[in-house]
Amino acid sequence: MSSRLRSALGGAAAATAWGLLEPIDRRLFRYDYSDIALLGKAVTRGPYWRPAGFSLHAVNGAAFGLAYGELRSRVSADPRRLALVLALAEHVALYPLSYFVDRYHPARGEPGIPPLLRSPRAFGQATVRHALFGLLLGRWA
Repeated sequence: MSSRLRSALGGAAAATAWGLLEPIDRRLFRYDYSDIALLGKAVTRGPYWRPAGFSLHAVNGAAFGLAYGELRSRVSADPRRLALVLALAEHVALYPLSYFVDRYHPARGEPGIPPLLRSPRAFGQATVRHALFGLLLGRWA
């Protein structure tokens, strides 16, 4: 299997695992934030928002996996540590965009899409999710 394909599949699988584990962290953090709902309900409000959300999340994971694979081939860092650092860096860099979710998402306030930007619990959930993603990507890619 080519390294690009392995990186893309590793990213898609890690993103899918993240989505499958969301119900657990939602209970642990006692906060109803779901990236699957965020993505799925952005494209459909009907009964298929969950498969749409998982599909979009897997595609995002595959794209991240490809970027990780390219960077991994160019730097001499430990691949697993690199995946974790990149995933957490992406989280910290993009979390401020939660402002736009809080303000403009078509399903804001619905189950799975509470206010995010000023919520320490949402930030904690996203941190744990990105760490899990990075660890799995580093292992599977």
